[in-house]
Amino acid sequence: METIVIKLNPELLENPDLDLRYTVPDRIEELSDKKIMDNGYDYLEGQNNPIGIWMKTESAEQNYQFIIDMLKKEMFLENDLSKSAEIYISKSDCDELENCKKVYPL
Repeated sequence: METIVIKLNPELLENPDLDLRYTVPDRIEELSDKKIMDNGYDYLEGQNNPIGIWMKTESAEQNYQFIIDMLKKEMFLENDLSKSAEIYISKSDCDELENCKKVYPL
């Protein structure tokens, strides 16, 4: 499996609710028919303690655009994540963020 990481910076969110770590991956799984699956979350280094939501999929390169499109269409706990999330991909399973390539925003 390959990795997609969604990085959320609390200072960029209208409502920095920690439940985002559950609602975002659950909705991605649902809308992608489980082609993109939850693979955990972690607190990342950096100012204001950003969180990373790890997702796993057969092809990160083919599937990350689905997440971008979904974030542009839906609100999550009063947050427009298309304006605040960063998305990273890797061909490795459960890869560390520093090994991933940033694909959104460019």
